[in-house]
Amino acid sequence: MLWRFLRGLLFRLDPERVHGLVHALLRRVPAPIAARRRPIADPCLAVSCLGLHFDSPIGLAAGFDKGDVSVAGLLGLGFSHLEIGTITPRPQPGNDRPRLFRLPEHQAIINRMGFNNAGAVACAARLAALPAAARMGPVGLNVGRNKATPNERAEEDYLACIERLHPFADYLVVNISSPNTPGLRQLQEGDALDRLLRACTSRLAALAPGKPLLVKLAPDLEPGALDEAVDVAIGAGVAGLVATNTTLSRAGVEGHPRAGEAGGLSGAPLTRRATEVVRRVARRAAGRVPVVGVGGVMSAEDAYEKVRAGAALVQVYTGFVYGGPAFPRRLGEGLARLLARDGFATVGEAVGVDLAHG
Repeated sequence: MLWRFLRGLLFRLDPERVHGLVHALLRRVPAPIAARRRPIADPCLAVSCLGLHFDSPIGLAAGFDKGDVSVAGLLGLGFSHLEIGTITPRPQPGNDRPRLFRLPEHQAIINRMGFNNAGAVACAARLAALPAAARMGPVGLNVGRNKATPNERAEEDYLACIERLHPFADYLVVNISSPNTPGLRQLQEGDALDRLLRACTSRLAALAPGKPLLVKLAPDLEPGALDEAVDVAIGAGVAGLVATNTTLSRAGVEGHPRAGEAGGLSGAPLTRRATEVVRRVARRAAGRVPVVGVGGVMSAEDAYEKVRAGAALVQVYTGFVYGGPAFPRRLGEGLARLLARDGFATVGEAVGVDLAHG
């Protein structure tokens, strides 16, 4: 009840202003206090994945923390892990405002932020200053190219980010699927994807042997293109696949006054499509690498569907915006109940159980 009241007040303000206020508060949370208040996850939710330990599958997706490094405050809410980014080598302001729009009737968001961030050097400095006690779970770094960099030179940007940020990342994610950087999604295609990922995996292996590198794919790829991207990515040596990013589709929000805004749609309208993509990616991967499920996770049931579809980890963003500070705790508690209801002793037992059913 309290959160619904506060949300009503906050939603009267500009979304980016609220986002800035939230980070201003989160950055001021001392790590010892965050650790003491952090919800204890049910042991059945523990995950071993990517050579890392996660208290639960529930993490915060890239896009919320764009390099503010509000690590203690966010992990203290109960997320098992946090993905920072997307970070580019050079600072960039992103696209012109307004660029972030709420669609409360649909529990959705449209954004065309455009990788606004202070750049890899600034992000690395903030991470270097982070107290060890703040890292209550794995911290991933999601990296991309600058808007001004043509795809022909994209490799340089990704490698620059990897070189600068790898000492502070438990894992890294190559983002080639944002719809808000012109031409970026073309890097998901065949030869371009193979060249980029081989360069990135090779460089990271030389810098930090064993550190996992993943790639984030779009929900808008046609089935054949999605299958090819999975095969190419695994062949290039990635450690995991993140499915999915935001969508250019407006299915489910047709007629809304904001539906015509350019940008990626996230939230409840993406739930079913994202789960379908997770299922297809997991089936194609066939256990060779783990899948991280993202997109439209608005409830414990949504998270459970992603797990059953093949996701070893599940990340949220829009659900957190609408669900508030207690959202990660509620997801974890609800997921534990669903596992117990269906007779699973651990979340790992439920990963991919629906793959055999089409």
